Amino acid sequence: MIMMIAVVFDISEKTEDFAKMKATTGEIVWDYYLNFIIYYSNLFSGLFIFLAVLLFTSRLAHRTEVVAMLSSGVSFPRIMWPYFLAATILTGFSLVVNHKLLPAANKVRLAFEETHIRATFFVDAKHLHREIAPGCIAYFESFDAQHRMGQRFSLEQWENGALTAKLTSDRANYDTLTGRWTIHDYVLRTMHGTDERVTHGRSLDTLINLKPSDMGQRWETSMSMGWRELNDYIDAKQAQGDSSVGPYLIEKHQRTAYPFATYVFTLIGVSIASRKVRGGTGLHLALGVFLILLYIFAMRLATVAATNAGLNPFLAVWMPNILFAVVGVYIYRNAPK
Repeated sequence: MIMMIAVVFDISEKTEDFAKMKATTGEIVWDYYLNFIIYYSNLFSGLFIFLAVLLFTSRLAHRTEVVAMLSSGVSFPRIMWPYFLAATILTGFSLVVNHKLLPAANKVRLAFEETHIRATFFVDAKHLHREIAPGCIAYFESFDAQHRMGQRFSLEQWENGALTAKLTSDRANYDTLTGRWTIHDYVLRTMHGTDERVTHGRSLDTLINLKPSDMGQRWETSMSMGWRELNDYIDAKQAQGDSSVGPYLIEKHQRTAYPFATYVFTLIGVSIASRKVRGGTGLHLALGVFLILLYIFAMRLATVAATNAGLNPFLAVWMPNILFAVVGVYIYRNAPK
């Protein structure tokens, strides 16, 4: 039901895009919305599990089943055992989906978005430095990915800590057919000790290990990468001196951290709903949804801190799980036994 609502909202938001694009109905349904449902179902799986635990356990408590089990000598940890057995199965399934199935689904969905809705690359970026080879550093004062053109381009070659050559130009264009860069109004300086040679020219075609996608991509593209591909991409970006790898590190750690949140949600859900209260299921749901909103807020806050404030991505991703695990243990210790 929640995914049906999400699809309806997304269709209403993209109605104008669908009317303008050339995609067929089959492509919209199978390439976009099928993978849309897979992605968001997995993303909200923790919420679904939490609500299921709350509803089921609250019904047991409302019918005095929990009290009967405890009165018959069954310990509260024994009551928790089936829940955590199910949580283990669901966590394992979610790990497989996150690491194996979801990247393939996201690749199709994002390819559809790139073709028909929005570009994958940043439209504008400024002051970009990239080490494209050992000692070879490329620089753009600004880069427009839509036109594949960079302004104030320079290329430096360093050997043993000394600058041996430097190419500067007003602009550089990338040719997608040949994979070459066309350098306009360039100045090439080559240094040999104290000797320096200067060469001017109108245009120069050159082949360098640099593509527009290396300038920067929307962080969503990380969701379409497999585990090994994502690690290789992060290593390559760090080797180039790219400081914008934070979202990719967050995506890497989230694929493991989110499934393990199932244990936290299960612990909190059972501990809250096992207590019979006058408000019944409604009160349990209200408290549970409030805790879920706090968890999402903490998750987003930590993610923003990792992206913009330099917080360690691993710590940022696992911090909400750790904090709410502590809350869960506190609620569990105060649950009726």
